[in-house]
Amino acid sequence: MPDDIKAPPPGSPDSGGNMRETGLAAALSERYLAYALSTIVSRSLPDVRDGLKPVHRRLLYAMHQLKLDPAAGFKKCARIVGDVMGKYHPHGDSSIYEALVRQAQDFAARYPLVEGQGNFGNIDGDNAAAMRYTEARLTDVAQALLDGIEENAVDFRATYDGEEKEPLVLAAAFPNLLANGAAGIAVGMATSIPPHNAGELCAAALVLIENREAGIDALLAHVQGPDFPTGGLLVESRESMREAYATGRGGFRLRAQWTEEKLKNGTWHIVVHEIPYQVQKSRLIEQIAALMEEKKLPLLGDVRDESTDKVRLVLEPKTRAVDPRLLMETLFRNTQLETRFPLNMNVLDAERTPRVMGLREVLLCWLDHRHVVLVRRAEHRLAAIARRLEILAGYLIVYLNLDEVIRIVREEDKPKEALMATFSLTETQANAILDMRLRALRKLEEMEIRKEHNKLSKEQSRLQGLLSSEAKRWAAIADEVRETRRRFGEETELGRRRTIPGTIEATGPVDETAFIEREPITVILSEKGWIRAQKGHLGADAELRFKEGDSLKQAIHAETTDRIVVLATNGKAYTVKADSLPRGRGDGQPVRLLLDLGNGDDVVTLFIHRDGRRFLVAATDGKGFVVKGEELLAEKRTGKQVLVMDTAMEALLCIPAEGDSVATIGSNNRLLVFPLSQVPEMTRGRGVQLMQLRDGATLQDAKVFTAKEGLSWRYGGGVKVETDLRTWSGQRAGAGKMPPDRFPKSRKFGV
Repeated sequence: MPDDIKAPPPGSPDSGGNMRETGLAAALSERYLAYALSTIVSRSLPDVRDGLKPVHRRLLYAMHQLKLDPAAGFKKCARIVGDVMGKYHPHGDSSIYEALVRQAQDFAARYPLVEGQGNFGNIDGDNAAAMRYTEARLTDVAQALLDGIEENAVDFRATYDGEEKEPLVLAAAFPNLLANGAAGIAVGMATSIPPHNAGELCAAALVLIENREAGIDALLAHVQGPDFPTGGLLVESRESMREAYATGRGGFRLRAQWTEEKLKNGTWHIVVHEIPYQVQKSRLIEQIAALMEEKKLPLLGDVRDESTDKVRLVLEPKTRAVDPRLLMETLFRNTQLETRFPLNMNVLDAERTPRVMGLREVLLCWLDHRHVVLVRRAEHRLAAIARRLEILAGYLIVYLNLDEVIRIVREEDKPKEALMATFSLTETQANAILDMRLRALRKLEEMEIRKEHNKLSKEQSRLQGLLSSEAKRWAAIADEVRETRRRFGEETELGRRRTIPGTIEATGPVDETAFIEREPITVILSEKGWIRAQKGHLGADAELRFKEGDSLKQAIHAETTDRIVVLATNGKAYTVKADSLPRGRGDGQPVRLLLDLGNGDDVVTLFIHRDGRRFLVAATDGKGFVVKGEELLAEKRTGKQVLVMDTAMEALLCIPAEGDSVATIGSNNRLLVFPLSQVPEMTRGRGVQLMQLRDGATLQDAKVFTAKEGLSWRYGGGVKVETDLRTWSGQRAGAGKMPPDRFPKSRKFGV
């Protein structure tokens, strides 16, 4: 800035307004918090009272304002979306239309809130037609949610532009949150609620009305678990379901429903007629076909889609000798014919605070909301009755003093004031009398007014008694819940339970290898840690290709059904399924991507697991022990710690413990032979000292052998065998003696 030009002082009109300094972290935190709260409250989490997010609530209210009741005609969805977007929800039309479509899909919503006319998509995942082609109106369920909204049942607020009013929550005479479920991802939190059966929810609510302190077990006597619109078989244990409903967190396993159809000549096929919720049928078929191509479903011969408006997937076995239950077990394990639906009942409570609730608390919040609605509607009705009774009382005064009223109206300059003074009328009554038509003065009309007055007086007394007695209010709410159950419960076609609670039929021990096509392979590990599998059992003279500077470390013959055990220098054992290894003639895959190996760790050896085998494991510090092969199997990618060592030591070997003697050799060029029985069998630990090592010497190799057959080692192009081992025989942890002549300088047995 030039010296002759000075910056305006802060706060002056030329300085661009008031400015304040603030830290970047504080500014970002403040703005991100505002965004997070907006996302949580106004977009992603449903309200526990009506189970709706703002966009769904605004859709239903806009359709109500358009008088799209179940008995009315349909209107174009474009008209509905336009009203919602222009008046209540200033966001994109596509998101509004998607919300409308989902509420109309009977395979997505357990109790649809919108009745659609036209193409609203299908279970294959096809999209709905454009909004200009489709029409919609409300369903009876949506009407139950809106019931009483014109009777001051809920609070309203100004819309985004201040020109309209919208409800903060709906009256919700239907338990929509649990009945239709909800899903959403906010900032730092999410919700996932499966749909349930409305009749069962109403039965559980009646239990809580009768005894507010009823526990979760009393509720689960009626609620049998989720009830998905696409049916399926619920195979979650009762204990797991109880824990999920008590805490509000958990999950449910859901399987497809299937039947076996007998064909000619003893053949058969399986028909899947119900698939899990939110699984697209077309993608499911693609997944099954892809697994067949990869030969991961060896029992399945073919899959066909014969669906119409009902699901019908036909699965043909490879041979008729296949067990149908075993075939389905392979599909359940590998495809979306079995899914797990998470439960996370994170919702907004009546104070708009997000929190996780259990089943009991959700139902109590809904009932408490119905209590508030009942009181507000009763008070609104009482106010309306009081206004009407006031007018009717004025009319009755007219009939009792008809001649005088007519005289006052005809002769007085200010008839309203005269009527009020003469008969002690209120202004409202006087205005109503002056607005009466002449034909209303007939005798018949007087009788009707008296009848209406008596009727309203009785209703007023009933409502006043209702408001004065909490027991009567809860009895009225119980009647409303029973009516909801009658309209939408188990006795109706809509309310009939679709998802069947069940258990997994015992099929006996399932061999996982039955799910894999058995093929011979050669597992190849390079010095630099690249692993791959090639088809067939390759000979020792087979030409193998590696990256530049790399070479073969180990190759073993295996089958695709085998499990490969890998021991690493960190003392951990890992398990790899042979069929999961990269196939082909390429370079393979770094073993670190398959196993959770650190940068400083390397593979010691790998071998095929066989039941009943034992192994000798040892570290460079000369300590080791015998371990069963089953103890080396690890289910997790992180492996299983077998050898416990100091940080300076490494695992050295894992060799079959087949024999009666052990030979060890150290870097100090000492050989020791001792009985295998002196080495203890352990599952995990440091082990015992196999041979004495001093002055920084380390164990170089070990071998388990049979003493009668002698100790052998590779020398030159052949094998050398020593049968007289008295010179080197001793006790475990001995110092050992110089090895025999022609023992390899590498101090490795090699065979």
